[in-house]
Amino acid sequence: MRISVLVMDRVFDSGLSAVLDVLRTANELRGELPQPPPPWRVSCVGESGPVRTAAGHLVEAVAPGAVGGPDAVVVPGVGHTRAEPLAAWVGAAERRPALDAVRQAHADGVPLAAACTGTYLLAESGVLEGLPATTSWWLGPHFRRRYPGVALDETRLLTHAPGITTAGAAMAHLDLALGLVREASPALADLTARYLLIDGRTGQAAYAVPGHVARTDPTVGAFERWVREHLEQPLRIAEAARALGTGERTLQRAVDRVLGVSPLRFAQRVRLEQAVHLLRTTTLPTDAVARRVGYENATTLTTLLRERLDTTPGRVRRRPL
Repeated sequence: MRISVLVMDRVFDSGLSAVLDVLRTANELRGELPQPPPPWRVSCVGESGPVRTAAGHLVEAVAPGAVGGPDAVVVPGVGHTRAEPLAAWVGAAERRPALDAVRQAHADGVPLAAACTGTYLLAESGVLEGLPATTSWWLGPHFRRRYPGVALDETRLLTHAPGITTAGAAMAHLDLALGLVREASPALADLTARYLLIDGRTGQAAYAVPGHVARTDPTVGAFERWVREHLEQPLRIAEAARALGTGERTLQRAVDRVLGVSPLRFAQRVRLEQAVHLLRTTTLPTDAVARRVGYENATTLTTLLRERLDTTPGRVRRRPL
């Protein structure tokens, strides 16, 4: 299988290396299977010549036509940690060749895969329009504003649409590359993950910081502060809206526009974040932790931890700080 990895100036070093190392390791481990899949031929493509990474290293790249038609194109993330510089980067004239290459590959039926900030390139090219996608959790509000036609869910680790796979924040490059291996051989993907000590992860929600994303909008930020000030009390959206000097429907629209969820769902994120903090840093019984974050008992908290964060109070307590 021929994989073209699209590298551009400021490519994120660990994201690029994660993709390359997973595929290289899978190639080296193929011989351990009784019926191995064909090997992967991986090429870094872009403008012919060296590409400078975000950390200042040089990566040799060849023109896409020099390696023939790929069976898949992978777009790693780039080293921008704020939305505004990322938007300027993806919208710059220098990105036009890469955007054209993505559009052409999609038109030719070549599967596309992108991770982290690399999903912006797919969205900018238009190939994600009307499709589900994910990106780094902290980019959710900005991505949603810039690309309203994309069905974004930044709590997901991986999303799959016909011919397009997207992955979340930086270390999700590992999951993206393992996904490529898994399509050819689930057994080889599992073996590769064990060799590289890649733990199974199901989503980004456990890593997201609700306050960080809420502060991208004044109304949502004020609602987040109100929720934190009333954690031990039952949640009443109408009461929150009155306290903020806005209407209930206005508050609901603002939270949905910025975060893609309802005010109730966002308040649950804030409460679960605080519950995880208390479970890790105190010896309070789970019932007491539940009451501190507005739930009646440990059963409700345990259910939400399992459904929203794929964990339990016991696993949270055992995880080192």
